[in-house]
Parts: sequence; C-alpha cells; structure tokens
Amino acid sequence: MPSRLLVPLAACTVLAACATAPKPLQGTYTPVTPRDAVAGTQAGANVRWGGSIVETKPGPDSTCFQMIARPLSATGRPSDSSPDATDGRFIACRAGFYDPAVFAPGREVTFIGRVDGVETAKIGEYDYKLPKVTADVVYLWPEKHEVQVRPYPFHDPFWGPYWGPRWGYWGWW
Repeated sequence: MPSRLLVPLAACTVLAACATAPKPLQGTYTPVTPRDAVAGTQAGANVRWGGSIVETKPGPDSTCFQMIARPLSATGRPSDSSPDATDGRFIACRAGFYDPAVFAPGREVTFIGRVDGVETAKIGEYDYKLPKVTADVVYLWPEKHEVQVRPYPFHDPFWGPYWGPRWGYWGWW
C-alpha cells in the first residue's frame, strides 16, 4: 500500500521540479551579457536578456525600454535570488506601442532579439554606454504578490491565544 502512494508522489515531485521557459522564450541564445556587448563586438548576436524596467519611451514607430539587466533563471525570468546582482544596463526596442503605465518602472521583462550596437545615454552626469537590442519578443512577467502565512491554529487578531477549561472556548481572553 505505501509503495502505491510513493510512486505517484515521487512522479509529481519530479515533474514539479522541472522548470521550463514559456514558449516564446524557449530556444538557444548566445551567452553574451550586456557588459560583454559593450566591451566587445557582439553586433548581430541573438540574445535573451531581461531585468527591471527603468524607463519606457514610446516613439512614433517603436517603443524603447531602458533596463537594468539581471541574470535569468531557468525559466527566463529575471532572477531575484540576489536583487543587487546586475549585468549593467541595456536598451531594447520593439516596433509598436507599449503603454508606459503597464510597462512601468520596476516591472520585470525578458527580451529576445539581436544586438544592434551601443548607444550613449546620460545617467545623471555620467555618459553610460548601453548595448541596444532590436527585440523580436517582449515578455512582461506577472507581478509577484507577497503572501502572508499565518501559523496554525488561529493566531491572528480575531482569536485569542488561550483555550482552556477556564474560558471554555476559543476567542478573546
């Protein structure tokens, strides 16, 4: 009897551990980071980069995103295992209009595209070289929501911490 339960449980655990990227982000890409692209000649490299939006600028024909690059997880989502880990910044542009209210600062996005050179942008008073990507795919990740887990049994403001013969029920003291 226990072996009948263990086999399906083990199968579910193994399948749940397999993390795959969403279909638009699957494939093989050149292992070039934005820092590598600024330092070398990586023009034309097919890349998958992602990170957090700094600024979204819609233009007449396309929208450009200034991003803080972060390493990607196995699913292609920017990794939050080390929030201070960064691969520099980059610009990604895609034809069409992307609403800056939806693609707001801090949102996580992954791009697939080609490196098309380097642009210089001012960040404060500093001239910063940003690799530019012409994006074929713009993947906006759903926002993560914090979940509060309350310990069992009923330790919250509506139930008192005591139960016993003196009180006879769960509730306020």
